[in-house]
Amino acid sequence: MKIGPEEQDEASQRRRWGVPVGVAAGVVAVSVAAVTAFGGAGDAKPIVAGPAGNPTGAASPSPSTTTGSASGGAGSSPSSGDTSSARDAFTITSGATTPIDAATITRILASCLGKDASRYQPVIGVRAPITSKDSDGVVIAVDSAGQYVQCESKGDKGTSPDSPPTFINDRLWGTGRTVEYFDSIREPAGKGQYLMLGAGHYTSGITKITISYGDDPKEYPAAMAGGAFVYAAALSPDTPPEQHYAGPSPYVHAYNASGKEVYNQKKDPQFTE
Repeated sequence: MKIGPEEQDEASQRRRWGVPVGVAAGVVAVSVAAVTAFGGAGDAKPIVAGPAGNPTGAASPSPSTTTGSASGGAGSSPSSGDTSSARDAFTITSGATTPIDAATITRILASCLGKDASRYQPVIGVRAPITSKDSDGVVIAVDSAGQYVQCESKGDKGTSPDSPPTFINDRLWGTGRTVEYFDSIREPAGKGQYLMLGAGHYTSGITKITISYGDDPKEYPAAMAGGAFVYAAALSPDTPPEQHYAGPSPYVHAYNASGKEVYNQKKDPQFTE
């Protein structure tokens, strides 16, 4: 008997961008050196909902549907001979996010960071288009030293998969140090659906970040503010998945003000060779 997505071990579905399994398992016992101040933070304002609940800041991608097949990418080991098959086919049913209001962001950071929350200023917070057992969105905040923290939200509660929460800083840069990867997750969301959610940092000169999935060329705009970007999507396998569904990997694309693509994770040698 095949096990459906809602019956799978949710912990096994969580994935960190570019962090080998052995490292991810030891996150709670590892820290990294202090990082230099990041470019790109500037005077950007946080993406939150206004007093009437209307989004402010960067626009979120519109709901849409696209199909593709899985292939290695962010968080995957370099490999050769990846092939598409009906078993790998998937559909992105929505890539839309909605801003989280400022008061809720404050509560999320307080439950995520405890007494340290007062040291961080929120830069972006969004709800995903679908909810898993443990997550429905993400909040990114930064301190005066330019160190970011990522808190996954569920309602008005927040949790960090890293210890200390600043572990995400200077951990994994793409070639050229234009894009830095934070954490990403993939979790069952019931009824044959999965939540894809992740975040990262972009440097100055980058004006647009998009995400593609697997071998599907369609790109979904990420929400951006304060030097951080976040994405979220609802994914459905086109055929019943196996017990440990690998699913497609997210790929990051970065563009400058003239619209030129200056970084493409699919072409980054540290992910493709």
